[in-house]
Amino acid sequence: VLASLATGPRQNNSIFYEIRTYDIKPSKMKDFVEMVNKYFHLRTAHSELVGFWSAELGAMNKVVHIWKYDNFAHRTAVRHALANDKDWQGKFISPALPLIEKQHNEVAYLVPWCQLGKPPKEGGVYEWVTFQMKPGGPALWGEAFQAAINAHINTGYTKLIGVFHTEYGLLNTVHVLWWNESPDHRAAGRHSAHEDARVVAAVRDSVRFLESQKNVLLIPLQCSPLK
Repeated sequence: VLASLATGPRQNNSIFYEIRTYDIKPSKMKDFVEMVNKYFHLRTAHSELVGFWSAELGAMNKVVHIWKYDNFAHRTAVRHALANDKDWQGKFISPALPLIEKQHNEVAYLVPWCQLGKPPKEGGVYEWVTFQMKPGGPALWGEAFQAAINAHINTGYTKLIGVFHTEYGLLNTVHVLWWNESPDHRAAGRHSAHEDARVVAAVRDSVRFLESQKNVLLIPLQCSPLK
């Protein structure tokens, strides 16, 4: 029975997601976005892009992109192919690198109780919420965290896209990706949600395991499959 509890750190397959965050030079953000929209088909020819966003609130001159891989051997093969792709290296990498101040990546799994979702329509905004949990992993905090997420889902104001738990990078980190119709729709929804006794109770239970949290409002780029 214990083995079937949905508190493990990952799903029952080897699929993982690489989350890449780039800080772009402030004067070069427009140029970088234009280059991505023009040449990123060269990159997505090699592996699956989940989404590509620029930060609007909570961070500045930052982009976030998420890549799906079948396993680590798959990623190694893709990286090798990219290093040998002269079009990709020449048209994008060489001119793009001088525009980037800093690069960061993490590897994360979808939690067992979450499938990657899609927004009900195009044109909304995304919220990327990062929770730093106390050490112990989902066996310690998974149930309470899931209850808090479900309490927000049940209010109906927001759509859950994915819940990711880190495997490489800062450990005991959970990233939650939400979709909202607009920043104002999100603000109104959150205001009413936090007057809902079920949400308040679930959040109060889950914060016992929380060290810190932060969020960023993201706008999808033209090339992003998640629009």
